[in-house]
Amino acid sequence: MAPAQGQFSEHSDSADGKDSAEGSSVPPAFRSAVEALRSARLRPELEVEPTRPPQRLAPHAYAVEAAVVDGEDDLADGRLVLLHDPAGHDAWQGTFRLVTLVRAELEPEMASDPLLPEVCWSWLTGALEARGLSYGEAGGTVTRAGSHYFGTLAERRPATQIEIRASWTPREGRGGVPDTAAHLAAWGDLLCQIAGLPPSGPSDAAVVTLPQRRGPQAP
Repeated sequence: MAPAQGQFSEHSDSADGKDSAEGSSVPPAFRSAVEALRSARLRPELEVEPTRPPQRLAPHAYAVEAAVVDGEDDLADGRLVLLHDPAGHDAWQGTFRLVTLVRAELEPEMASDPLLPEVCWSWLTGALEARGLSYGEAGGTVTRAGSHYFGTLAERRPATQIEIRASWTPREGRGGVPDTAAHLAAWGDLLCQIAGLPPSGPSDAAVVTLPQRRGPQAP
């Protein structure tokens, strides 16, 4: 992960995949949406860099990956992909779509909570709504996976990982361009929340956060 915290690395043009978001073949709306992503200011605990986007999901795509960093430890990590189809997409109900994967290791007391999947999904929708973002057609999964260690690894504690896979349609604003910078910031809030960090703004008693983690347990 690049060392630039709370912003994109200096090499943000180098991993755009099939689209560089520049040139005459790229729609102006997509170019503007990508530039907004590149200029977004995020929480300082986040390290962000562009990565190669998936192919064949849409005519135009741009992706970033991020990690919540505490010293030498990654507390959570994820990927956010911006898709654009100028012709529109019936399932999206729009021309843009955001797709994400977020994951983190859980503390044992949280891993056993039967309401954890519902809580994690509410973190995603809550992060978007907290920034006043309008969106539609949201869908996804929350997966809780446990690992138990045996043999030479038997001294390790059982581990549980939570994974959120989701997508939603950001509502388009002026010029048909959604506020991708704000959506990226909301996604960053979600990543920090699943990492167990406190909210960056005034504390909200209705918000549940995970206990802060300090990286994987040593064997």
